[in-house]
Amino acid sequence: MSAAWLSLAVFVVAYALFVVFPTRRSWVACGGAVLMVLLGLVGWREALLEKISWNVMGLFFGTLVLAEFFMLSRVPAVMAEWLVDRTSTARAAMLVLCALSGVISMFVENVAVVLLVAPVALSLSDKLKLNPVPLLIGIAVSSNLQGTATMIGDPPSMILAGYLRMGFFDFFWWQGKPGIFFAVQVGAVVSLMVLAWIYRRHHEAIAMLAVERARSWVPSWLLGALVAGLSVATLFDPEFKWFAGVFTMALAGIGVAWFFGVAKWENPRHLFRSLDWDTTFFLIGVFVLVGGLSDSGWIDRVAAGIASAVGGNVGLAFVLIVVLSVVISGFVDNVPFLLTMIPAVQKVADHMDVEVPLLMFGLLIGACLGGNLTPIGASANVVTLGILRKRGHVVGFGEFMRIGIPFTLVAVLAACAFVWWVWAP
Repeated sequence: MSAAWLSLAVFVVAYALFVVFPTRRSWVACGGAVLMVLLGLVGWREALLEKISWNVMGLFFGTLVLAEFFMLSRVPAVMAEWLVDRTSTARAAMLVLCALSGVISMFVENVAVVLLVAPVALSLSDKLKLNPVPLLIGIAVSSNLQGTATMIGDPPSMILAGYLRMGFFDFFWWQGKPGIFFAVQVGAVVSLMVLAWIYRRHHEAIAMLAVERARSWVPSWLLGALVAGLSVATLFDPEFKWFAGVFTMALAGIGVAWFFGVAKWENPRHLFRSLDWDTTFFLIGVFVLVGGLSDSGWIDRVAAGIASAVGGNVGLAFVLIVVLSVVISGFVDNVPFLLTMIPAVQKVADHMDVEVPLLMFGLLIGACLGGNLTPIGASANVVTLGILRKRGHVVGFGEFMRIGIPFTLVAVLAACAFVWWVWAP
């Protein structure tokens, strides 16, 4: 068997195992990466130094640490309760929690947001005797949506930023035009209208929640410093090779020193175990898997296939990329899909002589928002259903998708319409 077919076989088997064993995805990814090396498809040195984007990994892991401190500071919970206490009806409070989950997800990993906001949502549901299922699903899909809006909100956004060499504020304004942040906000507004319709019968008067107290504002300041530093990253590192990762890890180091020297809220072992090591090693493994696949020429074939299928029609290419991204990401992890498709979409854009952001933003929106279609499409969805199961609410595909499908469709349509309006030729 040729090297090209071997690399494709390893990648396809790994991708299938991601679906079958989602809780073992890091083992599968790293195992597949090691197999690529052992088969001679990628060299050890090449895998470690060239295929893995250590700048993205530093950005991801450093943000993960800072987000954990932010969550432990209880500041987001204080924000949630403060906002809920100022609403007049249960419906308004439910929408506020969903919207706030989205805002926090611009800076904190989606699963952490769900774990943070869920207790407030469950407390509200208990006091008003509401079914917590629609509210928690709304929180999960809202967090998945807004994680796309900023450079540090979700791993796919970090990956795209690394590939296109984007800085933090490039997500807001890029090449003289509105960036993906505004497209996501358009999607967020219309999808919040869907949730408002789903929650339309909840007019119960709101009861005051127990008041949380912030432990410290230092983690909030560190996150603010992160945003400030990333906003000028392109000045120091226009090729996106080192600054974002080094700066984020430096801030994380300051946070660790403060946490164990001053705050002392958690046992070091507990904090160490609470970090998302699964996604960290999953990303490392997938970088090597996709790198080996790319070297074999298969990504060029995918790009050629897309270009041939659309026949030079830019609108058809945009729709095809978005639909493909939404459907696939509804059932499998979007990280390997995105890493595979980014270079393919780049080649399609070059071949058709269209602006790269048009197709890339469509790809990112479809890949990130498609996870809201099903309960297995995103980690935040799986965690949410686990929380509900512990409370005696077993949620099936049908019940989840009654919210997930309309939410996803209107958000994707609105966001992509905005991208097309801004970036189409």
